[in-house]
Amino acid sequence: MGVNHDIKVEPVEPGHLDALLELCREHAAYEEAEFTEDGQVERWRSAFFAERPALHGWVATDNGTPCGFMTVTTDFATWNARRFAYLDCLYLQEPYRRLGLGRAFLERLREFARDQGCEWAEWQTPPGNELGIGFYRRMGAVGKPKLRFHYDTDERGAS
Repeated sequence: MGVNHDIKVEPVEPGHLDALLELCREHAAYEEAEFTEDGQVERWRSAFFAERPALHGWVATDNGTPCGFMTVTTDFATWNARRFAYLDCLYLQEPYRRLGLGRAFLERLREFARDQGCEWAEWQTPPGNELGIGFYRRMGAVGKPKLRFHYDTDERGAS
């Protein structure tokens, strides 16, 4: 992975949360999406480190500095009545792409899903993320055509 790199993929720790905020900001920019900082770090602290975590995550670090991350939740599918893992985010800073870290993250995803009793994992990516789509296909993932909807549940979103 490069002579000057000491790259590791490890579980998210409390000390990673501020760097995770910056990585999320970069990830949103990469996907041309809006990002608003509004207290995520404290909510992540509860989500990652609760007795029953709502969110699971890993960071890639280069000599201790985070350069990428992956977050995962678990869900339950109605049609087949089975649990599955949902890969919420996977992001690597540009200099760290094509070094095998995406593969390392997906291996963590596979291990996590098996440990959680999940038979498969799902995720989504913007249609224009050609680099990511090509990677996912090379890893054996299959795309499913669906349209993603967002439904606000607070009063501002009600009609």
